Amino acid sequence: MESDPVTIDLRLFASLAPLMPPDATRFPILAGITIRQLIEQFQIPLAEAKLVFINGVRKELDTPLTGGERVGIFPPVGGG
Repeated sequence: MESDPVTIDLRLFASLAPLMPPDATRFPILAGITIRQLIEQFQIPLAEAKLVFINGVRKELDTPLTGGERVGIFPPVGGG
């Protein structure tokens, strides 16, 4: 039996925003993919994906996604 496509609501912020796909609100993923694998899929250097939030909660790169999550990825914050 084939299951429905699994999607996430993906948001890339600040300097990562230009990499956001056009279908970001319903971005298709494979269930079980980790944040690290998602970042690698976009060819973002891990050092450029400093903060990751899933449904508003900060998470680690090895956190798996099951579908339906809101994922926000932020670059390092510069200051001066």
